[in-house]
Amino acid sequence: MTHTHSVEELAAICRTTRRQILEMITAAKSGHPGGSLSAVEILVTLYFDVMRHDSGNPHDPDRDRVILSKGHACPVLYSVMAQAGYTPADQLNTLRKLGSIYQGHPDVRFIPAVEASTGSLGQGLSIGIGMALGTAVDKRPSRHFVILGDGEIQEGQIWEAAMFGAFHKVDNIVCIVDYNHIQLDGFVKDIMDVEPLVDKWISFGWHTLNVDGHSIPALQKAFAEAASTKGKPTCIIANTVKGKGVSFMENNPKYHGVAPTQDELEKALQEIG
Repeated sequence: MTHTHSVEELAAICRTTRRQILEMITAAKSGHPGGSLSAVEILVTLYFDVMRHDSGNPHDPDRDRVILSKGHACPVLYSVMAQAGYTPADQLNTLRKLGSIYQGHPDVRFIPAVEASTGSLGQGLSIGIGMALGTAVDKRPSRHFVILGDGEIQEGQIWEAAMFGAFHKVDNIVCIVDYNHIQLDGFVKDIMDVEPLVDKWISFGWHTLNVDGHSIPALQKAFAEAASTKGKPTCIIANTVKGKGVSFMENNPKYHGVAPTQDELEKALQEIG
């Protein structure tokens, strides 16, 4: 696959990703469009600019790794991995079908290039820190990127992992919080507020960056700063919009886990372009 620093090229990949997310969830008649759309720029910037990886050698021990802890948002991961050459793009619309490699949560039994089977919320940061420590012991250059949902960080295991990562100075891991402010059945602030979020991660000992999660240049800068930060892990608070790119889905809790109708799909694809 080809890496690029070009914001225009990355933005074009983001548009394709959004289209594929909506098409596959509509075909499945189920899935999680809102939180998949909010994480598009994060995953695209990682796979097509930041990370060391090769779809021709998916188990290279020196590779960088992504753990999508919020595994219900797997359509964004599947689209990006397909565009990067890991999996067949022409099968994306078999999402959630019996026998499909594109299951409703990432599963290494179906896609060996997926780094971890995820979706049991709260576990991904622990998995990522374990991987990061393992590659550090082996003196590998690998870096590790864990994407968390903002509702997910209400889980206590996240904060145990956060304490551990800082205490052991695990500086080859980056945690990205997809801060779209909506969880399963409402707004995070109304269910169990996670603020003050930046101050919390700082107090847990993480180098903490607060960025626009839809700005590719801001993400590029944040990932570069994370790579140069030694002696402590980095957390990027990525401020995002649930359902980003589709007007009737944006900031609408309904589309956390509801598939668009065929008419809604056509309208959404027109908006994305």
